[in-house]
Amino acid sequence: MFEKVKEILIEEMQVDPEVVTLEAELVNDLGVNSLELADLILLCEEKFDIEINDEDIHKFITVGDVVNYLDQLASDN
Repeated sequence: MFEKVKEILIEEMQVDPEVVTLEAELVNDLGVNSLELADLILLCEEKFDIEINDEDIHKFITVGDVVNYLDQLASDN
């Protein structure tokens, strides 16, 4: 799942591949702004055919948070 999220960040959001780690903070380390975060959510929803609750978006601080959330959704289905 990490590789898939990393691919989205690199290809769709032009994030430097060298800085994408599980511990990297989306805003502070990767420079993702709120609009780009919304784009990331939409891209993940489309790519993985899932729906992410708006209330859960505030939980996405690091790349690892996104990966763990997506892993949890995948295991629930």
